[in-house]
Amino acid sequence: MDHPIRNGMPSRDLGARGWRKPWSDDAGGACVEAKKLRDGRIALRQSTDPGGPALILTRGEMARFLAGVKAGDADFLC
Repeated sequence: MDHPIRNGMPSRDLGARGWRKPWSDDAGGACVEAKKLRDGRIALRQSTDPGGPALILTRGEMARFLAGVKAGDADFLC
């Protein structure tokens, strides 16, 4: 990784290894992929665009997001 890690960077610059699909849809596998970074942050990308932009979250941001989802705070999105 020669590039500084930042939001919106091409996810291919984060390397091909370590990406996981924590969940998947029922319509062909298009889903979000996640990767833990060395510094503890989490990168997210769209599986159908593996070279596209990555969203970089801190562990705290990811924990708050997941807690909100579990509490129903994101139900309005569906």
